[in-house]
Amino acid sequence: MLDQFNRHINYLRISVTDRCNLRCVYCMPEDGVPAFQHKDILSYEEIRDITAYLVSKGVDKVRLTGGEPLVRRDIHVLVRMLSQISGIRDLSMTTNGILLDKYAQLLADSGLQRVNVSLDSLDQQKYHKITRRGHLKDVLRGIQAAEEAGLQPIKINMVINQYSTLADRKELQAFADRKGYSLRFIHEMQLNSGTFTRVEGGEGGNCAACNRIRLTADGKLKPCLFSSLAYDVREPGIKNALKLSLENKPGAGSVNTHEHFSQIGG
Repeated sequence: MLDQFNRHINYLRISVTDRCNLRCVYCMPEDGVPAFQHKDILSYEEIRDITAYLVSKGVDKVRLTGGEPLVRRDIHVLVRMLSQISGIRDLSMTTNGILLDKYAQLLADSGLQRVNVSLDSLDQQKYHKITRRGHLKDVLRGIQAAEEAGLQPIKINMVINQYSTLADRKELQAFADRKGYSLRFIHEMQLNSGTFTRVEGGEGGNCAACNRIRLTADGKLKPCLFSSLAYDVREPGIKNALKLSLENKPGAGSVNTHEHFSQIGG
């Protein structure tokens, strides 16, 4: 499956909810953002059918995101549905880890293969300041549970922002090295100004090699995170939404003035 610039599109990121149990300073205002109405949120059956169609066209890598995907009820049911789609070679999830201790084994048993966990500091006070309500111990328990459940390789995402220091980076790097995790540094992005850089230790932000399309929780197919373009999969339907996404996927990101990170999964 090729876009207009002959980039091979094989990676689908699915935002299963716009809700989150944290309020990270780089993602969401402290008092949150207006939530999607329940009637507008894609059902698990809709997500399964859309994913199956996209897999039939060449997608083989699928990641579940949010908001925070683990706050959506019975998320393991969707994981099981997706794991049964022939052709997906990589089924993963990005999570803040707060609920991972509770769900890691169930997710693994349902077919999830690996997780990326957001963790910006190993200092509890700083972590709480960044997330506005999170507790570091919950995340560390979640990461350990993921490891024990076999959700590997585990990747840690650290957002570099105004609170980050070189000491934070070194401490997280030492933690990741000691535990055998991969660590990625993601410089803080701004959708409405088009501010983004390549991810250190990852593939994100490299527009020339972008292989992604995104499905929002309310049923929009987005060809680019840093673009306001979005095509409804319900009307005119997934076939036309995919066609328009491939034809109009920009050569490079610019700005997105319509959405928040919490609505499209970063």
